[in-house]
Amino acid sequence: MARILDLMPDLEPDEMHYVQSLVEELSPAEAQQFASIYRTRRKKPQDVLLLTIVGFFLLAGLQRFYLGQIGMGLLYFFTGGLCFIGTILDLINHKRLTYEFNVKEARVVKDMLRF
Repeated sequence: MARILDLMPDLEPDEMHYVQSLVEELSPAEAQQFASIYRTRRKKPQDVLLLTIVGFFLLAGLQRFYLGQIGMGLLYFFTGGLCFIGTILDLINHKRLTYEFNVKEARVVKDMLRF
């Protein structure tokens, strides 16, 4: 059983707990491989916050494009961040948005290792 804290000490606490539950059944070599792939695919909450702030003043929806939500990004772009209300909500919830993206990516990476 590999400890994800040793492999990826920069994870947020909730994300670390979730990722640890995913890698419990992996061998140490598989856990190392998971960590190296996941590290390149995960997004940081600070980046999402920065893009949301930039989107608030310049181009709405950047954070949604960054998180792979193309439809929402286009909606934000054409509606001015849903008249700034959606952008303000994203400013408040940037950690949750990032966590949801990272959970999906962690599942994808683990499924890649199974094949």
